[in-house]
Amino acid sequence: MAYKRLLEVKKKTVGTKQTLKAIERGESKTVYVAEDAERRVVEPIIQMCEKKGIPVVRVASMRELGRACGIKVGCASAAVIEE
Repeated sequence: MAYKRLLEVKKKTVGTKQTLKAIERGESKTVYVAEDAERRVVEPIIQMCEKKGIPVVRVASMRELGRACGIKVGCASAAVIEE
């Protein structure tokens, strides 16, 4: 499971707002998106990543993504900023 790398990175974003900001600033290396998140929430992230050539990794659930980010709640998106 590639998204487990989120636990080991030095710097990451957790959540849609922070992830969008990081993509806009050109800081994101890889973006993770939960499949069960609302489309209206994650679609702008996916589109921006396609536009900027940032790889998007799809995760089965918000719960799994939240756990991979080290939080106890679900998470729609996250990004790796620094390895």
